[in-house]
Amino acid sequence: MAIILRLDRVMADRKISLNDLAAKVGIANVNLSKIKTGKISAIRFSTLEAICDVLDCQPGDILEFKREENNTK
Repeated sequence: MAIILRLDRVMADRKISLNDLAAKVGIANVNLSKIKTGKISAIRFSTLEAICDVLDCQPGDILEFKREENNTK
Protein backbone atom coordinates (compact mmCIF):
# COMPACT_ATOMS: atom_id res chain seq x y z
CA MET A 1 0.00 0.00 0.00
CA ALA A 2 1.34 3.42 -0.93
CA ILE A 3 -0.47 5.25 1.90
CA ILE A 4 1.02 4.61 5.33
CA LEU A 5 -0.87 5.45 8.50
CA ARG A 6 1.23 6.98 11.27
CA LEU A 7 -1.51 7.32 13.88
CA ASP A 8 0.41 5.15 16.35
CA ARG A 9 3.38 7.53 16.21
CA VAL A 10 1.23 10.64 16.72
CA MET A 11 -0.62 8.97 19.60
CA ALA A 12 2.67 8.07 21.25
CA ASP A 13 3.94 11.64 20.84
CA ARG A 14 0.75 12.97 22.45
CA LYS A 15 0.77 10.24 25.13
CA ILE A 16 -2.86 9.27 24.49
CA SER A 17 -4.22 5.75 24.68
CA LEU A 18 -6.41 4.04 22.13
CA ASN A 19 -9.32 4.00 24.58
CA ASP A 20 -9.00 7.71 25.39
CA LEU A 21 -8.72 8.73 21.74
CA ALA A 22 -11.67 6.53 20.72
CA ALA A 23 -13.83 8.07 23.45
CA LYS A 24 -12.87 11.64 22.50
CA VAL A 25 -13.32 11.03 18.76
CA GLY A 26 -16.57 9.12 19.27
CA ILE A 27 -15.73 5.91 17.40
CA ALA A 28 -15.45 2.31 18.54
CA ASN A 29 -12.11 1.06 19.86
CA VAL A 30 -12.13 -1.69 17.24
CA ASN A 31 -12.47 0.80 14.38
CA LEU A 32 -9.78 3.09 15.77
CA SER A 33 -7.51 0.08 16.24
CA LYS A 34 -7.94 -0.79 12.56
CA ILE A 35 -6.98 2.75 11.61
CA LYS A 36 -3.98 2.65 13.94
CA THR A 37 -2.69 -0.62 12.50
CA GLY A 38 -3.40 0.37 8.89
CA LYS A 39 -5.93 -2.40 8.33
CA ILE A 40 -8.37 -0.12 6.52
CA SER A 41 -8.89 0.78 2.90
CA ALA A 42 -10.70 4.08 3.50
CA ILE A 43 -11.31 6.69 6.19
CA ARG A 44 -14.10 9.23 6.35
CA PHE A 45 -13.01 12.85 6.30
CA SER A 46 -15.20 13.46 9.35
CA THR A 47 -13.29 10.77 11.27
CA LEU A 48 -9.93 12.14 10.12
CA GLU A 49 -11.05 15.64 11.09
CA ALA A 50 -12.10 14.48 14.58
CA ILE A 51 -8.80 12.62 15.11
CA CYS A 52 -6.78 15.66 14.01
CA ASP A 53 -8.86 17.91 16.27
CA VAL A 54 -8.29 15.74 19.35
CA LEU A 55 -4.59 15.17 18.62
CA ASP A 56 -4.03 18.80 17.52
CA CYS A 57 -2.31 17.71 14.32
CA GLN A 58 -2.60 17.92 10.55
CA PRO A 59 -3.76 15.05 8.29
CA GLY A 60 -0.22 14.90 6.91
CA ASP A 61 1.03 13.98 10.39
CA ILE A 62 -1.11 10.84 10.24
CA LEU A 63 -1.03 9.97 6.53
CA GLU A 64 2.15 9.42 4.53
CA PHE A 65 2.54 8.63 0.83
CA LYS A 66 5.32 6.26 -0.12
CA ARG A 67 5.86 5.47 -3.77
CA GLU A 68 6.13 1.75 -4.42
CA GLU A 69 9.50 0.79 -5.87
CA ASN A 70 8.09 -1.15 -8.84
CA ASN A 71 5.84 1.74 -9.95
CA THR A 72 8.51 4.16 -11.13
CA LYS A 73 7.65 6.26 -14.15
